[in-house]
Amino acid sequence: MSTASPSRWLFWGPTLIWASTWHVILYQLDSGVPVFNSVAWRFGLAALLLAALARWQGLSLRLPLWAHGWMLATGIVQYSGNYLSVYEAERHIPSGLVAVLFCLMVYGNALSGRLFFGQPVTRRFLASASGGVLGVVLIFWPEIAATGARPSAWLGLALGLFAVLVACIGNVLTLTLTKRGLPLVPVLAWSMGYGALFLLGVSLASGQGLHFDLRLPYVLSLLYLSVAGSVIAFVLYFKLAQARGPAQAALTGVIIPVIALVISAVFEGWQVTPLAVAGMVLCLASLFVATRPVRLTGR
Repeated sequence: MSTASPSRWLFWGPTLIWASTWHVILYQLDSGVPVFNSVAWRFGLAALLLAALARWQGLSLRLPLWAHGWMLATGIVQYSGNYLSVYEAERHIPSGLVAVLFCLMVYGNALSGRLFFGQPVTRRFLASASGGVLGVVLIFWPEIAATGARPSAWLGLALGLFAVLVACIGNVLTLTLTKRGLPLVPVLAWSMGYGALFLLGVSLASGQGLHFDLRLPYVLSLLYLSVAGSVIAFVLYFKLAQARGPAQAALTGVIIPVIALVISAVFEGWQVTPLAVAGMVLCLASLFVATRPVRLTGR
């Protein structure tokens, strides 16, 4: 992905948005609304907005019956299991370690891209992606080093790895549907809608009920997470995955922590450390190397 490539906008759009959602989610967590409800409202609203976008684009929401099973599975794993596991993991391990775990999506997406879509992955890409993962480790090293002191750290690690796994599966399911000729926006609308309905059903069945917070911070953060963090970011992300492959798209997870910490330094008082600066530099350098165009030889 060279700097002159149009796909740079597909990369930096979701990267900047998801980096900012780390801070915005705090307003959801501080509201007292159960996570099941907050995630359901987020993707339920996003589904409605995507449906409206599809109609505006002249795309039909009537998709083949066979596709609904795939979209239901996508909603459950990508927009339910993935997000719930992340929220729950952060109760047991530092959020920095969760960020490191999500960098592993680079490898999961690279493997799935090769197995399911026949997309090759170069050694240079894997080496530079590994450098990016190492950079994220350096950024969050103080938090990672303190993880062992938490008695339920093993549970947090398991939940974080599960979130990475289901996120990779969700990517494969969505890309499989679009490669079979189904338009992306309606697929996302149905998938997020199914995910929201699943969460609401689980919330009711578990006795948590349905809750909402009418205070301005909760409502505004919900709107941002739905419009920017779900509709815009996921459409751009999957367009990038279609154009450049899922492995390249997963590089967003390497650079997101760098931008998120800059936002945290501005709004939350996070203190910059030399080790964090070294990690940020390594992340940026690795991203540059990983996204340089491959030079073709005459062989």
